Amino acid sequence: MISAIVLFIIAGLAEIGGGYLIWLWLRESRPLWYGITGGMILIAYGIIPTLQSFPSFGRVYAAYGGVFVVLAVLWGWWVDKRSPDLYDWIGAAVCMIGVSIMLWAPRS
Repeated sequence: MISAIVLFIIAGLAEIGGGYLIWLWLRESRPLWYGITGGMILIAYGIIPTLQSFPSFGRVYAAYGGVFVVLAVLWGWWVDKRSPDLYDWIGAAVCMIGVSIMLWAPRS
Protein backbone atom coordinates (compact mmCIF):
# COMPACT_ATOMS: atom_id res chain seq x y z
CA MET A 1 0.00 0.00 0.00
CA ILE A 2 2.84 2.42 0.83
CA SER A 3 4.46 1.88 -2.58
CA ALA A 4 1.14 2.58 -4.32
CA ILE A 5 0.75 5.86 -2.44
CA VAL A 6 4.34 6.89 -3.14
CA LEU A 7 3.93 6.15 -6.86
CA PHE A 8 0.70 8.17 -6.97
CA ILE A 9 2.45 11.12 -5.31
CA ILE A 10 5.46 10.93 -7.64
CA ALA A 11 3.16 10.72 -10.68
CA GLY A 12 1.13 13.68 -9.44
CA LEU A 13 4.17 15.84 -8.83
CA ALA A 14 5.51 14.93 -12.28
CA GLU A 15 2.23 15.80 -13.98
CA ILE A 16 1.71 19.05 -12.11
CA GLY A 17 5.38 20.07 -12.25
CA GLY A 18 5.71 19.32 -15.95
CA GLY A 19 2.48 21.09 -16.77
CA TYR A 20 3.51 24.04 -14.62
CA LEU A 21 6.81 24.44 -16.47
CA ILE A 22 4.98 24.40 -19.81
CA TRP A 23 2.49 26.92 -18.41
CA LEU A 24 5.36 29.21 -17.39
CA TRP A 25 6.99 28.87 -20.82
CA LEU A 26 3.84 29.54 -22.86
CA ARG A 27 1.86 31.87 -20.61
CA GLU A 28 4.58 33.79 -18.80
CA SER A 29 7.23 33.92 -21.56
CA ARG A 30 9.85 31.90 -19.73
CA PRO A 31 12.75 30.42 -21.75
CA LEU A 32 12.23 27.49 -24.10
CA TRP A 33 14.08 25.14 -21.77
CA TYR A 34 11.15 25.44 -19.33
CA GLY A 35 8.90 23.93 -21.98
CA ILE A 36 11.36 21.23 -22.97
CA THR A 37 11.98 20.25 -19.35
CA GLY A 38 8.24 20.27 -18.68
CA GLY A 39 7.67 18.00 -21.67
CA MET A 40 10.32 15.55 -20.50
CA ILE A 41 8.79 15.46 -17.03
CA LEU A 42 5.37 14.79 -18.57
CA ILE A 43 6.83 11.86 -20.49
CA ALA A 44 8.12 10.48 -17.18
CA TYR A 45 4.64 11.02 -15.72
CA GLY A 46 3.25 8.79 -18.45
CA ILE A 47 5.60 5.99 -17.41
CA ILE A 48 5.34 6.22 -13.61
CA PRO A 49 1.76 4.83 -13.25
CA THR A 50 2.77 1.70 -15.16
CA LEU A 51 4.91 0.80 -12.14
CA GLN A 52 1.77 0.28 -10.03
CA SER A 53 0.97 -3.31 -9.09
CA PHE A 54 -2.77 -2.93 -9.69
CA PRO A 55 -3.83 -4.97 -12.73
CA SER A 56 -6.38 -2.55 -14.18
CA PHE A 57 -5.29 0.52 -16.16
CA GLY A 58 -8.64 2.23 -15.73
CA ARG A 59 -8.76 1.70 -11.99
CA VAL A 60 -5.20 2.97 -11.50
CA TYR A 61 -5.85 6.13 -13.51
CA ALA A 62 -9.22 6.76 -11.90
CA ALA A 63 -7.71 6.43 -8.45
CA TYR A 64 -4.74 8.56 -9.46
CA GLY A 65 -7.18 11.29 -10.50
CA GLY A 66 -8.27 11.70 -6.89
CA VAL A 67 -4.69 11.92 -5.68
CA PHE A 68 -4.00 14.48 -8.42
CA VAL A 69 -6.83 16.69 -7.15
CA VAL A 70 -5.33 16.77 -3.65
CA LEU A 71 -1.85 17.46 -4.99
CA ALA A 72 -3.16 20.23 -7.26
CA VAL A 73 -4.85 21.94 -4.29
CA LEU A 74 -1.60 21.70 -2.32
CA TRP A 75 0.46 22.93 -5.30
CA GLY A 76 -1.81 25.96 -5.67
CA TRP A 77 -1.42 26.70 -1.99
CA TRP A 78 2.35 26.26 -1.74
CA VAL A 79 3.56 27.33 -5.19
CA ASP A 80 0.92 29.77 -6.44
CA LYS A 81 0.25 31.10 -2.93
CA ARG A 82 -3.53 30.67 -3.34
CA SER A 83 -5.12 29.49 -0.11
CA PRO A 84 -7.64 26.68 -0.61
CA ASP A 85 -11.08 27.38 0.79
CA LEU A 86 -13.42 25.04 2.61
CA TYR A 87 -14.91 23.73 -0.62
CA ASP A 88 -11.48 22.92 -2.05
CA TRP A 89 -10.73 20.81 1.03
CA ILE A 90 -14.15 19.12 0.99
CA GLY A 91 -13.74 18.29 -2.69
CA ALA A 92 -10.25 16.91 -2.11
CA ALA A 93 -11.52 14.77 0.78
CA VAL A 94 -14.36 13.39 -1.34
CA CYS A 95 -11.82 12.47 -4.03
CA MET A 96 -9.64 10.64 -1.52
CA ILE A 97 -12.64 8.71 -0.21
CA GLY A 98 -13.33 7.69 -3.81
CA VAL A 99 -9.73 6.62 -4.30
CA SER A 100 -9.86 4.49 -1.17
CA ILE A 101 -13.07 2.79 -2.28
CA MET A 102 -11.73 2.08 -5.77
CA LEU A 103 -8.41 0.66 -4.69
CA TRP A 104 -9.09 -1.13 -1.45
CA ALA A 105 -12.72 -2.24 -1.48
CA PRO A 106 -13.06 -6.00 -1.08
CA ARG A 107 -13.66 -7.67 -4.42
CA SER A 108 -14.18 -11.26 -5.36
